[in-house]
Amino acid sequence: MKVRFAVAPGGSFDPDDFAAFVLALEARRFDTVWLSDLPVGDTVDPLVGLAFAAAATRRLKLGANVVPFGISPPRLAKDLAQIDRLSGGRLLLSLVPGVGQPGERAALGTTGSDRGLEMEEVMGLLRRWWAGETAGPGEVAIQPTPVQQPLELWLGGHGPRALERAGRLADGWLGATLTPEEAGAARRAIQDAAAGAGRQVDPEHFGMSIGYARHALPAGLEANLRTRRPKGDAPMADLAPVGAEALRTLVARYVEHGVSKFVLRPLDRKGPWDDELGWLAEVVLPLQT
Repeated sequence: MKVRFAVAPGGSFDPDDFAAFVLALEARRFDTVWLSDLPVGDTVDPLVGLAFAAAATRRLKLGANVVPFGISPPRLAKDLAQIDRLSGGRLLLSLVPGVGQPGERAALGTTGSDRGLEMEEVMGLLRRWWAGETAGPGEVAIQPTPVQQPLELWLGGHGPRALERAGRLADGWLGATLTPEEAGAARRAIQDAAAGAGRQVDPEHFGMSIGYARHALPAGLEANLRTRRPKGDAPMADLAPVGAEALRTLVARYVEHGVSKFVLRPLDRKGPWDDELGWLAEVVLPLQT
């Protein structure tokens, strides 16, 4: 099983800090830069950030959680296909319905809608366009198509409907705020749903987003994490490890449960990115296979 590590920057929009982050990731030979789409947040937009990273790097894979609402599907398909072309086929994608920020649903035009069903419709359109077909209102085609054929679409979520959808439609799954045992159960539920739909999700296409701290967790983080879980009773070390040994141990436990792709999010970074990523590289890159 191929174990790979991506790193997500977090924080507010800062051009110099983001550039330093991307270059340090490439230099330290991490597998992937990972950006999260916060439509009404002060963060780097994934489409803009990945386009920058495509130009600034030659090897680094370019990953993002993308909210597929608030932008026309043909435009989204074209933008993502162009990033894949510009990067020589290095794009990785996970679609998410949003994170529930105040005003987010209104800004995206999804108030009162079933975002899960809408996301399924968008996935179908994206795949048809990227395969060179005509689709959507007006039966239009999108050019250029991506380098990767197919360009994979992963999903997240841990509720029963989200897991069933991932098994029925997705090419992979990226979870969060689950213990290793819960992630293993989610993986099995997805594979069961895939089998029921007459398909299979690649056993190496299961990942987990992990926030970690080198020294101490920020105040208030524990309460925030527990509100995002299916149930609150889990040791914090299983959700947000502190220190090198705790992070290595948690990654190894996820791998035992069939999870092999990781997005790591530093929670207490104080210094420059080169220092943070140098420490992180020593801790986790020896686990990469």
